[in-house]
Amino acid sequence: MNGPVAGSSRQENGASVILRDIARARENIQKSLAGSSGPGASSGPSGDHSELVTRIASLEAENQSLQGVVRDLQQAICKLEARLSVLEKSSPTHRATAPQTQHVSPMRQVEPPTKKAAAAAEDDEDDDIDLFGSDEEDDKEAVRLREERLRQYAEKKAKKPALVAKSSILLDVKPWDDETDMSQLEACVRSIQLDGLTWGGSKLVPVGYGIRKLQIQCVVEDDKVGTDLLEEEIIKFEEHVQSIDIAAFNKI
Repeated sequence: MNGPVAGSSRQENGASVILRDIARARENIQKSLAGSSGPGASSGPSGDHSELVTRIASLEAENQSLQGVVRDLQQAICKLEARLSVLEKSSPTHRATAPQTQHVSPMRQVEPPTKKAAAAAEDDEDDDIDLFGSDEEDDKEAVRLREERLRQYAEKKAKKPALVAKSSILLDVKPWDDETDMSQLEACVRSIQLDGLTWGGSKLVPVGYGIRKLQIQCVVEDDKVGTDLLEEEIIKFEEHVQSIDIAAFNKI
């Protein structure tokens, strides 16, 4: 872009020099013609006159050609300027930077150096003050909240009664023969009292040959009473009890 503009300026300077030469030549011709037409003027040699005419004609032709070159250069420059303006308008950097130059505030006041130093010192003091607390304080607060929730949960769990595992057992207690007093046998079985043992309903079930067995229900706490302990306690009444079987066992 700089090349064509510099060339056009040199061409214009050359054209102006030629125009000045043409103007001086015309002035000399007019003076010579005026001198030849005046009184006592002698007709000069025809060779000088024809040489001047030829020189003027060549200068005018060169002037016209230079003017054409100048016009072409001016048109090329105009085209380049138009293209450059289009490119600048379509460029994103131009759009981004243009508003910055338009919104510069002319009324901005420059603060004195002392005020700037004081403001910088205040900013440093503000940086030293932690408005939101440190991470260590946040960790301590989180630990405290967690411990508080665990304590509340432990208290709530302590107040809530613990679930006791229980089992329902159906026992078949068989006598020695048909002469065994079944009422006495049931009384002996129910006389067994253990922590975690609760007796339920009972009935006599025929076995055969006139013999009946005692079928009795009980509920036991698993941690306190086991089936082995219960069988040992019942089998102690050997005068009435011949054997004992577990007919059913269910968890409650």
